[in-house]
Amino acid sequence: MKTFFRNIHLYLSLASGLVIALVSLTGGLLVFEKELTQAWHSERYFVAPPAASSPRLPLSQLTAAVQTAKPGASITGLKVYADPTRTVEFSLAGAPEGGKEAAAGAPHPVENKAAEAAANGKAGKADGKKIEKGGGRGPTLFVNPYTAAVTGELNYRDTFFYTVMALHRGMVGGDIGKLIVGVSTVMFLFIIGTGLVLWWPASRKALRQRLNVKWDGSWKRLNHDLHVVLGFYAALLLFVFAFTGLAWSFEWFNKGIYAVTNSSMERPEPPVSAVPLALAAPEVSAAAAGLSPDAALARARQLAPQSVFYSLQLPKDSTASFKLATLRADATTDNMTDEVYLDQYSGEVVGAQTYEQRNLGQRVRGLFKPVHTGAIWGWPGKVVSLVACLLGFTFPITGTIMWLNRLKKNRKKTAKQLVA
Repeated sequence: MKTFFRNIHLYLSLASGLVIALVSLTGGLLVFEKELTQAWHSERYFVAPPAASSPRLPLSQLTAAVQTAKPGASITGLKVYADPTRTVEFSLAGAPEGGKEAAAGAPHPVENKAAEAAANGKAGKADGKKIEKGGGRGPTLFVNPYTAAVTGELNYRDTFFYTVMALHRGMVGGDIGKLIVGVSTVMFLFIIGTGLVLWWPASRKALRQRLNVKWDGSWKRLNHDLHVVLGFYAALLLFVFAFTGLAWSFEWFNKGIYAVTNSSMERPEPPVSAVPLALAAPEVSAAAAGLSPDAALARARQLAPQSVFYSLQLPKDSTASFKLATLRADATTDNMTDEVYLDQYSGEVVGAQTYEQRNLGQRVRGLFKPVHTGAIWGWPGKVVSLVACLLGFTFPITGTIMWLNRLKKNRKKTAKQLVA
């Protein structure tokens, strides 16, 4: 029976080993994407706040600075942090330098690429094709909230981590590459399962050998233990990472999540604003007569005073509403946001949904990314995830060496039998 599982383990590994190694390595790099990006470009994200008596400038003044820096660009949303050392982030559309990448209402490309889409039940499309094709994503500008100075600009497609993400999801090869990664991931699940069967010891003495690496053994024994022993310790995490990773490869997998949880993938249409009769004439500017972003932010702070950040999506037309996403201080992941919709003219709440009010499918799907990266367990989880990913990169290598050694041993055995 073990011969049967060994053959499955071997042939699936030979077919998918290179892809698994690449996905594991790039996955390890992406675990600390947010922290590394903020460390490398701290001037974008952080400022030294002045004296406590110096208030933050109004959003209207920050908006003017953005429009001066990017003439002709349209501001689709902004993100304000409660942390006094953080800059204000402006999402743009239609900027001259990013015309093809402009998008309306896109979340911050580094910190929350998938969170909102995943929570909205549109994870497959938003996490896959949007990044692959640029998704119409425009640049993000960072503004000092005390001086209105533009501290940096981010075009996600131009970053190192975009390339890493493209390799990780197979999007360098388009839909074919994405399919190859998905099929290889399914194979990896079977590889892990058959590997555990092969690992299972026949005796207590063998159990001790399967749980400890013989560091002072021969290089063949060491290679064997690095594959078998460390493979056992990493198996559960790698299985979880591979399983959750299927959500970015196959739309049927996403649909299955909602089917199993008996939830709807579709979200209700956002509530609309009641356009006053006095503004119904097309020559009247609704933006000039409606609620200002400053007033919308003040309303958000009134509704959720203890939030970590306030993400404000501006109305796209005269009937749309302000969309406010706020993150509570006790939230364990960045996508556990509460949403409020404000009438863009009266400022009244026309719709609201807390994280707990999302359907089960949305909440389960929203957990896939933080579980996939280990972020749901904080820094310790990310460190463990990084180690597991690096081990996942080594297993195809150590496994191939074991296979070549076995072939060499079998050839020698055959040669001796022929001589005899």
